Amino acid sequence: MPALSRRERPAKPALTREGIVDAAVRLMESEGLQRVTMRRLAQELDTGAASLYVYVANAYELHAAILDRLLARVDLAPAPDWREGLHRVLRSYADLLFAHPSLARSALSLRPNGPNYLALVDTLLGLLAAGRVPAVQAAWGVDYLLQTATATAAEHAVDTKRDAEAEWQQLSDTLASASADDYPHLHQRAADLVSGTPSERSYWAVDMLINGIIATPTPH
Repeated sequence: MPALSRRERPAKPALTREGIVDAAVRLMESEGLQRVTMRRLAQELDTGAASLYVYVANAYELHAAILDRLLARVDLAPAPDWREGLHRVLRSYADLLFAHPSLARSALSLRPNGPNYLALVDTLLGLLAAGRVPAVQAAWGVDYLLQTATATAAEHAVDTKRDAEAEWQQLSDTLASASADDYPHLHQRAADLVSGTPSERSYWAVDMLINGIIATPTPH
């Protein structure tokens, strides 16, 4: 069968920033964020990489746009209690990153600025305001609440090439066998260092940050 001429081929959809981000999200979910390059995305969209730069400045901006798009999945529904609301939003945010390990690691340096990120920050500020947290302390505190949730997700992001449970057990064994003479404080608290479930430790960490935000005035 003869090949179709250019005139006979169906026209490609016009490129838009929304369409580019849609394709980037699909590519990330199927192949991982490391595969979402401008060149690979151009192949996916059957266009040239130069065409993408009209809508997205670089791969960093593209990855930030992917993160913002996925932030639409974070549970921002109203909560009857402001503190529990903070726990729920941050848990939903961390769960989103847990589900996308490559994105979790990159999120440590990404700075999304789209509507879903703005909605997330606005919700956190509203919950802190409901708890009568001073405004500037709340504004500074939101950054650290998100940083902590992001870092936790990145630390525990699943890597199929690693056995996280075996690594944790090895660490536990190493701590338990630490010499009391060489590491007296560590030896005494070895069990405490690895105690608690991940969910218990995450809940405690958020409460610790909330209490610290409330108790610690900013310098101005």
